[in-house]
Amino acid sequence: MNDLSKLRNIGISAHIDSGKTTLTERILFYSGRIHRMNEVKGDGDGATMDYMDLEKERGITITSACTRVEWGEHLINIIDTPGHVDFTVEVERSLRVLDGAILVLCAVGGVQSQSLTVDRQMKRYHIPRIAFINKMDRTGANPDKVIAQVKEKLGVTPLPLQIPMGCESRFQGVIDLVEMQAIFFEGERGEKVRIEAIPEEFADAAKTARAHLLETLSLFDDSLMEALLEEREVPAEKIIPLIREATLSQDVTPVMMGTAYKNKGVQELIDAIVAFLPSPLDRQVEATDLSKKANDAAKAAAPEGTKPEPVKVKLQAIPDAPLVCMAFKTVEEQFGQLTYVRLYQGKLARGETVTNTRTGRKVRIGRLLRMHADQREDLDLAEAGDIVAAVGLDCASGDTFCGPGADYALESIFVPEPVIKLSIEPLKREGSDKMAKALERFRREDPTFRVTSDEETGQTLIAGMGQLHLEIYVERIRREYKVECQVGEPRVAYRETPTRETEFNHKHKKQTGGSGQYAHIVGRIKPLPEDSTVPYEFVDEVFGGRIPREYIPAVDAGFQRALPKGPLCECEVVNVQAILEDGSYHDVDSSEMAFNIAGFNCMRETLKKAGMVLLEPIMTLEVEAPSEFQGSISGHLSSKRGLITSSEIQAGVSVLRAEVPLATMFDYANELRSMTQGKGSFTMEFNRYKQVPKSIQEEVIVRRREEKEEKLALAR
Repeated sequence: MNDLSKLRNIGISAHIDSGKTTLTERILFYSGRIHRMNEVKGDGDGATMDYMDLEKERGITITSACTRVEWGEHLINIIDTPGHVDFTVEVERSLRVLDGAILVLCAVGGVQSQSLTVDRQMKRYHIPRIAFINKMDRTGANPDKVIAQVKEKLGVTPLPLQIPMGCESRFQGVIDLVEMQAIFFEGERGEKVRIEAIPEEFADAAKTARAHLLETLSLFDDSLMEALLEEREVPAEKIIPLIREATLSQDVTPVMMGTAYKNKGVQELIDAIVAFLPSPLDRQVEATDLSKKANDAAKAAAPEGTKPEPVKVKLQAIPDAPLVCMAFKTVEEQFGQLTYVRLYQGKLARGETVTNTRTGRKVRIGRLLRMHADQREDLDLAEAGDIVAAVGLDCASGDTFCGPGADYALESIFVPEPVIKLSIEPLKREGSDKMAKALERFRREDPTFRVTSDEETGQTLIAGMGQLHLEIYVERIRREYKVECQVGEPRVAYRETPTRETEFNHKHKKQTGGSGQYAHIVGRIKPLPEDSTVPYEFVDEVFGGRIPREYIPAVDAGFQRALPKGPLCECEVVNVQAILEDGSYHDVDSSEMAFNIAGFNCMRETLKKAGMVLLEPIMTLEVEAPSEFQGSISGHLSSKRGLITSSEIQAGVSVLRAEVPLATMFDYANELRSMTQGKGSFTMEFNRYKQVPKSIQEEVIVRRREEKEEKLALAR
């Protein structure tokens, strides 16, 4: 590949059931990558990108899948991502390495809860996007309402490039406001694109919409503003570069529309990807320089007593520079680990040796592959800007690899904390090795999936983003490893936090002949605000050498060692600031170990006096059901300590949004089904941690103590 300006790396993201995978299937078909369109749900083979059996059965995307298509002279790498919030890390790590994205919105549902999450992820990584309003043929389709929601809920400037010719069952095609022409999609599979003059009935609406388009664009270009003031006609050749510029700077979000299922509007969307989304040359990527020279320069530039700022370098998307690439996804396979890699600089050849800058280890690339969902094609070489897969790279998601002449680290992937835990054990003892192997594989592949062991009972605990997340992994263990598992009750990941400032004055003294242990620390702990970005903060206010500098990190480490198990019910302690003010030491008996033990014991004792309270995960819930069930759903949510934040009725469908404690939501799928005669659906995602009401806190503490005693009795 020589011309990087002709390459696009894009992701397709949206709320669950907005039609992402169907849209990807149409893009593959129209670009000639596949020769038969399959549907996500139906009797066929399932969509190309949903290649796992579980995905085909459930009609949902579980893992992101990568492919490449050609469109004219352009190459497009596409990643289709899951819509369900439980698999949000798949979206997160895909967006981390992409240059542009398609945000798919349902013409009926509009901007839904997961649309907001995806939007936040796109903004986190500064990804320019095009919004595609899908399902224009559905009853209740209202693109104007969706565009208004894009502006209001996502806080971006929508730029509609099309208006529809009819809606719902009358949807015929779109009017292109840039070229001012009507576009119809004909043939059995919408492959014939017919361009005509705008029909008379839509002429006025098109004129008004184009004026609005130019008006919005003129805010970002003075020459266009002049042309409008002088009432000069603005040609399409002048408009297209302006739209591209405003999209790349994220000043606007172009809005397209169509219906992927009915094969209308997809070819226009592919043209827009090529015209308006960035190539690797349009993106500025920075890395941290880890070399000794850069570190020395940073230390020299930093004022005395302050932490040196990391040295940032801009990467160049050229093949001749030293290699810099990121492993963004790993998949364990029968013959080793398959690692998806995005190249930012330089080139990568089969058989080459590269360095993992996190571990410092050198690894050899066994094979290089171009992925098309689960099919693969061998490559000899990949260059800057490309997304490929490598066999034989032993690493974790987010690791940076460099070739000779570079020692850089790219910003890693944001990983949300898990909110739900289950205990898991094989039904037959001989399955324990296979289960352990499966859990280790899933833990390596998915950073939001955690595996721990309960020290007291020896039980294996798995933690994840939601019930579906863990359910899928348990099902995969059964199918892929042939191990039947018994799963314990879901456990909420409660947290503990102090509510008042508490002083400490702790002495650790142990003398049994010979050298003893002595450490003395004085200070206080303070609660951090509820919305604090860090769970723990250490402040060193020791002056005059009262405690030697080399012992202070040991006190900090001791404090942190005490935080995983709080005094209420052994939950993790968060939002705590430890301030070390004074202390004393012994010339012979003091050591790092003594101060570490002092910090550990001191924190445990001090927390007991700090007015500890429990925090519980609060979820954002969105329920869709026929409007006649709205009253019973609202009442039911109130009984679950839910707080309804908004409700609206769209075409006879009630959409309720609420904040509810996760602890009350474990069987909600069945409850909603029986309440709405199977017609209701819901999505739920983590929002924040909030203090548990006093009466419920007591219940939780008693229940946890009983569970612990029961487990200990069984363990004996």
